[in-house]
Amino acid sequence: MTHDRYPRIRPTSGYADPRIRSTGPGPGAGVETDPERSSMLSGRLALVLSIVVGQLWAITIGLNAWMMGQTRTAWWAAAFSVASFLVALWAWRLGERRDR
Repeated sequence: MTHDRYPRIRPTSGYADPRIRSTGPGPGAGVETDPERSSMLSGRLALVLSIVVGQLWAITIGLNAWMMGQTRTAWWAAAFSVASFLVALWAWRLGERRDR
């Protein structure tokens, strides 16, 4: 079927095809070699994941309170969600300065 559409391409999927000069990145591609940078990225990832979990919790509590008519609790949950977003934004900006 492939041969009918593309008669010059052999059905070897690139194996032993003289037109293919490189098969992709070499060994170790995509691995962070600087341990300090790797730990910093892992720490930022843990911080952001905990913020996301906190925001999901705040949305759940806020919606439950709103549906029950407890608007004060709902507004506190919304304020917590906004504060969490600002902390995540601050952590991102702080890490962006150090990456440069």
